[in-house]
Order: sequence, then C-alpha cells, then structure tokens
Amino acid sequence: MITFPWITTLTMVPVVGAIVLLALGGRNKVLVRWIALAFSLVALILTLVLWHKFNTVADGFQFQELHTWIPSLNAEYRVGIDGLGLLMLLLTSIVVPIGMLASWQIQQRVPLYFSLVLLLQSCLFGTFTALNFFHWFIFWELSLIPAFFLIKLWGGSKSAKAAMQFLIYTMVGSIAMLMSFLAIYLATKTFDFTELAHLAQSGQLMPAVVGKLGWHLFTPEHTAMVIFLGAFLGFAVKVPLIPFHTWLPSAYSEAPTGTTILLTGAMSKMGLYGFLRILLPLFGVQMQQVLTPLLWLAVATVILSAYAALAQTDLKRIFAYSSINHLGYCMLGIFAVVKFTGGDTALTAQKFAAMNGVFLQMFNHGLTAATMFWFVAMLEKRTGGLRGLNDFGGLRKVVPVFTGLMGIVLFSSLGLPGLNGFIGEFLIFKGALPLVTWATALSAIGLLITAIFILGILQRVFYGPLGEKWVHLPDLTIGERLTLVPAIGLMFALGLYPQLILGVVNHTAIQMALNLRNF
Repeated sequence: MITFPWITTLTMVPVVGAIVLLALGGRNKVLVRWIALAFSLVALILTLVLWHKFNTVADGFQFQELHTWIPSLNAEYRVGIDGLGLLMLLLTSIVVPIGMLASWQIQQRVPLYFSLVLLLQSCLFGTFTALNFFHWFIFWELSLIPAFFLIKLWGGSKSAKAAMQFLIYTMVGSIAMLMSFLAIYLATKTFDFTELAHLAQSGQLMPAVVGKLGWHLFTPEHTAMVIFLGAFLGFAVKVPLIPFHTWLPSAYSEAPTGTTILLTGAMSKMGLYGFLRILLPLFGVQMQQVLTPLLWLAVATVILSAYAALAQTDLKRIFAYSSINHLGYCMLGIFAVVKFTGGDTALTAQKFAAMNGVFLQMFNHGLTAATMFWFVAMLEKRTGGLRGLNDFGGLRKVVPVFTGLMGIVLFSSLGLPGLNGFIGEFLIFKGALPLVTWATALSAIGLLITAIFILGILQRVFYGPLGEKWVHLPDLTIGERLTLVPAIGLMFALGLYPQLILGVVNHTAIQMALNLRNF
C-alpha cells in the first residue's frame, strides 16, 4: 500500500517557497514577506497533522519512507520520526514564523533573506527526520550555508567576522564527526542509524571498528575513544558546550535579531538532537568511560555561561549566554542518563524523568528564547537599534503592555512555576540528582545566577527613572499583541499542562533510556 510521503512533503514545502520568492524578485517587498510567512504556516499545519496522526505508544519510527539512493555506498533516502523527531519538527515550525515576524522590517534583499530562512527551515526538517548518516549529514552541512549568509549579509558591523567564526567552528566539528563515521562505515558497510544502534546495543559495533581499523600503538579502548571524540566534537560545538562556545555570543549579537531567533530557537537543538539520536545509541560505553569529565563540562556550561550573562550589558549578548546556560541543563540531563545503574528500578525511573525533562527543556527553551529575542527586535525597532541595559530605565511607565508581556517571557526563562520554563528544568533536576548528585548540586548555582541577571534586566530596563527621550516611546500595537498571543499562550499552556508534550514524547524518552541499560 502506498502511503502519503508526509515527511518529504514537509521538507519540500519551504524549498518551493524559497523558489517562489526568488522568482518574484524584489518588486513587491510586502507580498514577498506575506508569501514567505504563508509557506512557513503551511509547514506548521503539516507538522500539526503529523502530531495528530502520531501513535504515541508505538515503538520505532513512524511515517517512514525508504528509497534506494547510492547502492554502492549503502546510502539510502530513509526518513522517519519518533517522539523526539516530531517534537523538533514542531519547534522548528513554530520558531521560523517567529523569526520571520521579527525580520519584518528588513528592507535590503528581501526575497533573498526570506528565501534563505525557508531553505534553513528545510535543512532543519531534513536533519530531524533523516535516518541514514549520508543523507543526514548533507542536511546537517547544508544548514550552514543559509545561516552563514543570514549572519554576514544582514548583520551588524562585525557580522563578517562573526559569520566566518561560526562557519569555521562548525565546519571543524563536522569534519571530525565525518571522519568518525567514515571509520564506522568502513567497518560495518552501513550508514543506517537503526542498524548501527542495534550493533552497538549487541556489543558488536566497536569491536568491528577496532578489528578493521585498529592501530598497534592504540589499544582497542583508545581507538574506540578517538572515534567517539570525533563525533562528540561535532555536536559539542553545535550545542555549544563550554569551551566550544566562543563562536556563539558574537554570532547571536551580530546577526539580525530574526536570524538570532532561528539560531537559538532551532539550530542549537541540532547539537542536542545529535547527542540523543547518535551519541547515546552508538557510543554509550565510551560516554560512561568519560562520564566525570562530561559532567564537569555540563556544570561549567551551566555556571560559567550564567556568570558571563551577568557581566553583559547588551541584551542580545545576555540572552546568548543565557541560551548556553539553559542548554547546559539539557546536557546535564543527558549525561545523567548515561550513568550505569545496573538493574536498580528506582534509578531507572529517575532516568525516565531526566530524559523527559531534556525533551521538554529543548522545546521550552526554543520557544522562550525565540520570544525573548522577538521582544529585543521590537525594542530595537522603537529605539533605532538600541538594546543596552544602560540605554533605558523606567519603560514600564510608557510601555506597560510591552513590559508585562516581556516580563512573562523573562519569568519563563527564569523557571517560574506555572510557566513552561519550570517543568523541564524540574524534571531534569529531579532525575539527575539521585544519579549524579554532585554535578546536579553544583548546577543549581546556575539557577540562582539566572534569577539575578533576569531580575537585573527587569530593574534596569523597566524600572527606575524614565529617560527624557523615551517619554513618547510607543507601546505594542494591536497587531503585535495578537501575534504574541500564541507564543505566550503556549508558555502558560505547557506550564500548567505539560502533558501536551510529555504525552507524546514519553514513550520515546523511556525507550531511549532503556536502550542504555545494556551498556
């Protein structure tokens, strides 16, 4: 029976939109913007259809498509989604329209800008659905091209340097990862993620690689560790983990704010997705062997990035470091799940909680961070590009609606109960504490520092004496309020009823955690 190719259709919708925009040219900029937004909303509708059709208790991947591509390399066009992939598709489909709305005022090369945004969306869809490394790596690498030009061509005065730094860092990581997977392919003759995961779980993967490629100066364990570290570097740069993070603050601050929304809301999840989809199933043994250093990296990512945010005065740089901080909690949860616990059922249940927390935190961070940068874009639009803490004060007196709505988003980022930012972090800490107690306790310092700089933003931007030049600052328009309603409404909905997402991803989270029991 022939089934409808949902995933291929979803992936191709943004590509068609990009072609249409380029064909239209720049004759009518308003029409170009609306067509781009329309294609992104079509992608959102298709994703919601997949969400509705998804079987939440079925094992394996759903909506699969399999076609022979390059038989000599065993490279296939194979796509499919589980709960994690579906969640990332939904996040991407929500973040891209937000990024477009935040970019509405862009005047230069409008068709090219929105075409690149749509192409980036297609690459993200491909990355989150591909089940063959050859196919997956093409989308992974292609995503760099639109991101590079979005930063370089529409960014600030130092955008060329920031774009090049972003490209070099991610390319180095990708090359290291590619070398590792070429080594695996030479030994196994397959790029298929499912086949490789089965080999790893049965204990056959690394012995096969070492037997094929082992070097007399390296023990089998050392050879396996080198291959793991190559793959690890590719994803660590993308998240990013400290100390592989130095490209991010400049890229986020120099990129146009609409592009920053795409980088933090969706692209940063590619690294986390790689940890969950590739590193955990294939390199669980190696991750357990270096678990303590990995936990120290997670703790450093949580605490040091929060301290760095505390030292900034530029709102975009504050939120850039805050993004690293929040993704550090995801890394803490992932590494906690790696810990070997034998047959202890109580600790296994904590792994389920931590993994669910990671999934939820990935989505919640993407939504909250994208909306925070959206507010920065609206503030820049009203103030001629200003976004420094020292540029403002007392704005609540003239823009009360703006203040109230942005305050909700800031409190969501802080993790206030009742908003979406709370439950993901709670589940991560609940699950990680009995598994890796010392790392979890240290990471709690990051929560305190986050509260300090979030409250500092509220105090310095919205309270205190009002500057003379902001007396006539306009509040949010009716249109802006209406466009913000879905995002902020979703923050409340997930904060009060997180089962909206957990009910869909829980089975996948449990299966991922259970697959690690044999390591």
